[in-house]
Amino acid sequence: MRFDVITLFPEMLGVLSAFGITRRAHEEGRWSLQAWNPRDFTRDVHRTVDDRPFGGGPGMVMLAEPLAAAVEAALAAQRAAGLRASRVIALAPTGAPLTDARVRAWAAQQASGLVLVCGRYEGIDERFLELCVDEEVSIGDFVMSGGEIGAMALIDAVVRHLPGALKDASAQDESFAQGLLDAPHYTRPERWRGAQVPAVLLSGHHAQIAQWRRAQSLQRTLARRPDLLEDARRRGLLDASDERVLKAAREELRQVAQAAAERSAGE
Repeated sequence: MRFDVITLFPEMLGVLSAFGITRRAHEEGRWSLQAWNPRDFTRDVHRTVDDRPFGGGPGMVMLAEPLAAAVEAALAAQRAAGLRASRVIALAPTGAPLTDARVRAWAAQQASGLVLVCGRYEGIDERFLELCVDEEVSIGDFVMSGGEIGAMALIDAVVRHLPGALKDASAQDESFAQGLLDAPHYTRPERWRGAQVPAVLLSGHHAQIAQWRRAQSLQRTLARRPDLLEDARRRGLLDASDERVLKAAREELRQVAQAAAERSAGE
């Protein structure tokens, strides 16, 4: 898979091919990266890429033309490389959330490419977004200095799911893979600072371990990301046994909340 990133700071992207899983997958030729600086597509002596916003207001807005020229060059390079499908994505807080499902869908598209546009300053001229971008993606409900870290997060997430980048079981058991958060993990020593590894994990009974992990995954999702449960139901990922675990977990959470409220009232 090929990623072309439109950025004013191409040096930031070097960490992707320098460390960890993405480095190994890059060395194995499973993905490639090309950065394009919009300043290289300007026509004035100052290499201007931004200007004051119409209507007034704080900050500067990125010019449409340098970005469009950079995207067109990236798409032409992807076509020349023989990629069958390319998609232009802008990283922006106004975009749709980046999800595990989207990541897996992109990774499943063999011989494809993504062009990632990293904004800076107050934002990007809306006309560029309307005419040159297929979709906007956000990595969270917060604002950062630019889209580079978001682009790197997207690339890292996609690369992990490319064939051969990870052992299949590793990706299948992660959070979101089955619509739920992952169960907790433990390693040696069995007792650390007074905290003991759950006995079931030391039992060697694989069926009981699988059952415990499923219950922990359900309970953790209910406590931390209950919004995921309704989606899991719609996708048919929960059975009657799961619902019984969730019912008991809800009751336990209710009792804990009630006890906390009573303590607070007593104080």
